[in-house]
Amino acid sequence: LKNNMLHVHSFTFNPFQENTYILYDQTKECIIIDPGCNNYNENTTLSSYITEMGLKPVRLINTHCHIDHVLGNDYVYRTYGLKPEFHRGEQPLLDSMDRVAKMYDVLMTPSPEALRYIEEGELIHFGYSVLETIFTPGHSPASLCLYSAQNGICIAGDVLFYGSIGRTDLPGGDYDTLINSIEQKLMKLPDETIVYPGHGESTTIGYERKTNPFL
Repeated sequence: LKNNMLHVHSFTFNPFQENTYILYDQTKECIIIDPGCNNYNENTTLSSYITEMGLKPVRLINTHCHIDHVLGNDYVYRTYGLKPEFHRGEQPLLDSMDRVAKMYDVLMTPSPEALRYIEEGELIHFGYSVLETIFTPGHSPASLCLYSAQNGICIAGDVLFYGSIGRTDLPGGDYDTLINSIEQKLMKLPDETIVYPGHGESTTIGYERKTNPFL
């Protein structure tokens, strides 16, 4: 549908100030990306929005499996029956959640196992919408960005930020790999593409191309 409008709604959750996204179109089917909700209030904030908007969650996607992006996986599973989908290269991060939570002194309930693994370049369908997955390792072993050419938006996880890039000092991170992912994959997108990152405010590809000190 050429006039399909994709809506993006964000929440900022947990001690890491992580951005959780809900994407939906006129069918009211929605996908939940990187649920970071980690207490009663945050859980309620997420589900109240879904209820108020009359949305029907159909998929749970993790751009990557660092703890701040998966803290709400269990809540989404218990509430909507959705298991996470992510790239198989992120499984070791999910497996280490318990240890990482203790390290950061964060309360968590374990994530359900993956429903399935997303392949590089796979198309994510929901409602009338389709998102292209872009394989962008570097911040983590197998991060995915989700791109809608039709709507000019990119959900970027922790790959590219407003004026910055993802950390590469965490397990599975590599600076050269990250820069290569950004330059070879994301910088090929149109300048007007809106980038919705895993932390902080949104930006555009064109703005980062011109001003990002790392690129």
